[in-house]
Amino acid sequence: MKSLFRRFRPTPDGSRAGSALAGLVAALALFGAATPAARAQDTTLPGGVQILFTPYLWLANVNSTILTPIDRVPQVNSDVGAFQLLGHLNAVPFLGTIEIHDGPLSLLGGAIHLPVGTDITTRNVLFNGGNAGLIADAGTATLLYRMLDKPGQFADLGVGFRAWGFSTNVTLNPGILPGQSFNRSASWVDPLIAGRYHIDLPSGFLPSGFGLMAYGDVGGFGVGAHSDWQVLGTIDYTPSSWIDLHLGYRSLNFNYTASGGLDLGFNVHMKGPILGATFKF
Repeated sequence: MKSLFRRFRPTPDGSRAGSALAGLVAALALFGAATPAARAQDTTLPGGVQILFTPYLWLANVNSTILTPIDRVPQVNSDVGAFQLLGHLNAVPFLGTIEIHDGPLSLLGGAIHLPVGTDITTRNVLFNGGNAGLIADAGTATLLYRMLDKPGQFADLGVGFRAWGFSTNVTLNPGILPGQSFNRSASWVDPLIAGRYHIDLPSGFLPSGFGLMAYGDVGGFGVGAHSDWQVLGTIDYTPSSWIDLHLGYRSLNFNYTASGGLDLGFNVHMKGPILGATFKF
């Protein structure tokens, strides 16, 4: 735990109280709403509808700048590795993505519920430690239209949204300064423009069943966040008609400042390898 907080760069007064916010928000690095490749020609339900469910693991490094309502720690910068975040989970998270494909249309959706918490480490001068908790929720929905559909490759283009919600509870135990506590929440919805491309690799050097996928979206546009975008690239392998395996790299980024005088903001960059499996029904 201490090694995690050594990575933070607190403000000049030496207090690390606000660093809990960065560590907690950074826990989002393990989770997100990815959209791995799908193959419409594979297993389908009666009527041609195909359902694809994808659990995955995302080991991302997180660079973030967090604005806080604490006068003595108004801003906290952090640089946190993926494995340092595992100890912050204080309950069972929920996450999953699903795609419903029918003809030229695909509906992508995902949901995240992430409760995390940590003790706050200080120098026990201004404050004698404390604790913090964060509940983070996110949901995505994107409607894609198949612009290109040829044997061995396809391309999709569409629109959608990504919704974010954060609820924080921070308590600082009294030291030289009296104890402080606050509760803050922020939520917003970002419109998105999205695209996806998949191509099967020719057999020869590699066995049959390998392919490449690229996905990207961009949004926010000041409607919710100032900016909200991601890129994702994977190598896909289909060992059977009912499952696809994915290994790749993902970067998800957003820049948001709460309105209404809440003094709460997030500028977060998450990037790292991703590993997943798509189950087709």
